[in-house]
Amino acid sequence: MPQVRKITANDVIDALAAGLADIRRAPVYGLTIGALFAAGGLFVVLSAAALEMSYLSYPAAAGFVLIGPFAAVGLYEVSRRLESGDEVSWKTVLGTIWAQKGRELSWMAFVVLFIQIMWMYQVRLLLALFLGFRSFASFDEFLTQVITTPEGLMFLAVGHVVGAILSLLLFSLTVVSFPLLLEDDRDFITAMITSVRAVVTSPVPMIGWAIVVTAVLIVSMVPAFLGLIVTLPILGHTTWHLYKKCVVLPEE
Repeated sequence: MPQVRKITANDVIDALAAGLADIRRAPVYGLTIGALFAAGGLFVVLSAAALEMSYLSYPAAAGFVLIGPFAAVGLYEVSRRLESGDEVSWKTVLGTIWAQKGRELSWMAFVVLFIQIMWMYQVRLLLALFLGFRSFASFDEFLTQVITTPEGLMFLAVGHVVGAILSLLLFSLTVVSFPLLLEDDRDFITAMITSVRAVVTSPVPMIGWAIVVTAVLIVSMVPAFLGLIVTLPILGHTTWHLYKKCVVLPEE
């Protein structure tokens, strides 16, 4: 099993500084991946509107952000290559991403997808429980119903609590498992156990980082997901360096 180190808030700050340095050294990769991720989020919201399900725009957007760890695989590879002094190019980065289809990291995509499906099902369940089996003509109508009625406010409260639990679960399972599997092709169960051990070993700095990530992503989503163009690469590169501080692989 990989060794897990105890980290402090200063380690998180150092990882953030290293992540910002990676962006300055290779900005085109992070900004491009961030732009593609932002476009995907916008597509999800517009699709909900086109299907006359605009009331699902907010939960769909929140659920889409859950796949951020998988989308950041390319960013982890850029940071890994910058750290080791290897060549960084689109060929090497995309080649590494493509190579994951036959490795254990691809199984983590199913874990993320499963949690995202759970998120959407619990949204529909809470909608049925608190607002009844009904649809809304527009997002404005849905928003009015949610913020002006006791049932709507209860839906928001319970929904955010459940969402926070699922987000913490996903964070604990993936915060170091994705970069671990990228660097060392272990089984994904070991990677998830190591990730949970990292959170349990350093709960305050790790959960603090999770809160920062959540807040940054929420703010980034507000202007039509445009903020993700910059914030996703910052979070991705920082996560790689945080992983390197948390996890030590046993020598061959």
